Amino acid sequence: MSWFGRWRRTRILGRHLIPLDAFEAAAARLTVLNGLSGDELARLRESASLFLHDKTFSAAGGAEVDSATQLAIALQACLLTLNLSEDSYHGWNEVILYPDEFLRRREEMDEAGVVHHSRDILAGESWLGGPLVLSIADVNSSGPPDGFNVVLHEFAHKLDMLNGDANGFPPLHRGMDAAAWSHDFGSAYEDLRGRVDAGEDTAIDPYASTDPAEFFAVLTELFFEIPGLVHAEYPAVYRQLRQFYRQHPLSRLGHPA
Repeated sequence: MSWFGRWRRTRILGRHLIPLDAFEAAAARLTVLNGLSGDELARLRESASLFLHDKTFSAAGGAEVDSATQLAIALQACLLTLNLSEDSYHGWNEVILYPDEFLRRREEMDEAGVVHHSRDILAGESWLGGPLVLSIADVNSSGPPDGFNVVLHEFAHKLDMLNGDANGFPPLHRGMDAAAWSHDFGSAYEDLRGRVDAGEDTAIDPYASTDPAEFFAVLTELFFEIPGLVHAEYPAVYRQLRQFYRQHPLSRLGHPA
């Protein structure tokens, strides 16, 4: 980080550090943060403070955006990047909040050149180079460790998009093996897709079989909330996610392998 970056960071934290009582109350409500050390919580508080300073929260569809919702989003978003660069969410600056699930109209052209129109009901959406959209109702239900966390899911897409369109292959750190990532994620994705197509009632949300980008996002949710499930189903994927996020929630949360 340049001297100016260090100066800016210190200045922001000096003026906008989340009050300790507000931080501790918000963290206590998020079981996904359980097991973090004192040092990790202190760094999370700083990262979330910088996030809240740099991002704009906008209301849509009549939503009422309060500070508690913004803080819950910031803490979970920054959990993903706790041991990554603080610039991981650069290139965009807006979080749009709807009160509940929202409607998104889509147009897609098939191989024959025919344009198909559809309407999807979404809990969240990430745009390449643009805002991240969330349903407040789904943000508020993202507390229990049940493997469904729209905040973790959509911010995983943002990390995936750091090198272009979301494709389940985010920029890897120095020392990580791209071929091993492709093999481990590709094998697990094809396995899950085959099981879903066969009608199996899988422990992992079938939505993960939609495409590799959704597989990465759903497995990220599980990695942080129910790490034992990822380790049991796809241990190689768990190892890749452990290297990528530089975290070991299986150990931190005390879940048996």
